[in-house]
Amino acid sequence: MNRNPNSQYNVAAPDSMAIRLASFQRERMYRRFLDATKIEAQDTLCDVGVTSDQTYASSNYVEAWYPHKDKITAAGIDDAAFLERLHPGLSFVRADGLRLPFQNASFDVVHSSAVLEHVGGFANQVRFIAECARVSRKAAFLTTPNRWFPVEFHTSLPFVHWLPKATFRTVMRRTGRDFFADEANLNLMSPTELRRAASAALDGSAFRFEVDTVALAVWPSNLLLIIHRQDSEAFGTQRPARSERGLAS
Repeated sequence: MNRNPNSQYNVAAPDSMAIRLASFQRERMYRRFLDATKIEAQDTLCDVGVTSDQTYASSNYVEAWYPHKDKITAAGIDDAAFLERLHPGLSFVRADGLRLPFQNASFDVVHSSAVLEHVGGFANQVRFIAECARVSRKAAFLTTPNRWFPVEFHTSLPFVHWLPKATFRTVMRRTGRDFFADEANLNLMSPTELRRAASAALDGSAFRFEVDTVALAVWPSNLLLIIHRQDSEAFGTQRPARSERGLAS
């Protein structure tokens, strides 16, 4: 198996069973996203962490499946400007999820799929969650793999990610998987860690959150962080025009 990850931080082949299962799970998470956020046709949507990958069928699934393309702003550090061509009406912004260049409550709903485990250490994960919440007017929905699922999605290896994190990184280095040994590239979260990060990110804010899961067979494979702004009505019903949603001053 190739040990050099693609822009999805993954080594699995596009036609592999692992990717087919991941696509199946993403379809389920997309439905949960629609249900949990109660997103409406007129709502603006920011998808944080889009990828330049075009080899996996479920890459950038929100851009592909959400029907109201003119309401989507796709943001990410990769060059994913091709999304504007694939999905006319959509807007792409090159942006780092740790420092989103948008004003507070710029979008009705914020979505982020499988990015949280790639932003670095715990402090960065807290910051990423806080940023996604900050720019949302109503709700935010973030997904990340469950560290306690038996197979690690990115490396396709079983159980080794259950080792203490320092030991896991040592194993990655000694087996030629240096990319995954770097915390900046892969830092898996357990449900407890995700709750701690969300609590730290949203403490004292106008947000409430819950952590849920999506299971594969009977084992939770993915964690869902569902955030709602408790005072969303305080922002009124007037949504900013796209030209006004752009870069913060």
